[in-house]
Amino acid sequence: MKKTIDPKQYGLPPKTVIEQIRKHHLAIVISRKSRVIMSDGRTILQKANRIREQQPRTKISLRISAPLCCKTKHFLEEHGIEIL
Repeated sequence: MKKTIDPKQYGLPPKTVIEQIRKHHLAIVISRKSRVIMSDGRTILQKANRIREQQPRTKISLRISAPLCCKTKHFLEEHGIEIL
C-alpha cells in the first residue's frame, strides 16, 4: 500500500516526496545519485520532526536510492528513522 502524501499538509516544501507504507508508517523518499551526507541527514530529521508534530504515533522511514554516509545512517537511526 504505497500512497503518495501531499507534503504541504505537514508544512514541508512541495518537492518533498512522502509515501505512506502502511497505517502510521510514512517514508521520506530521496531519489538521486549523489551521496547523502550529514547536512542532508539534519534536513531529513527536521522533516521527520515536522511530521511527528502532527502525527506523534507515526513511524518515519527513509527510502533512498543513493549511497548513505555511515555517520548519517547512525545519526538517523539514533533519532528513530529507519533506513529502507
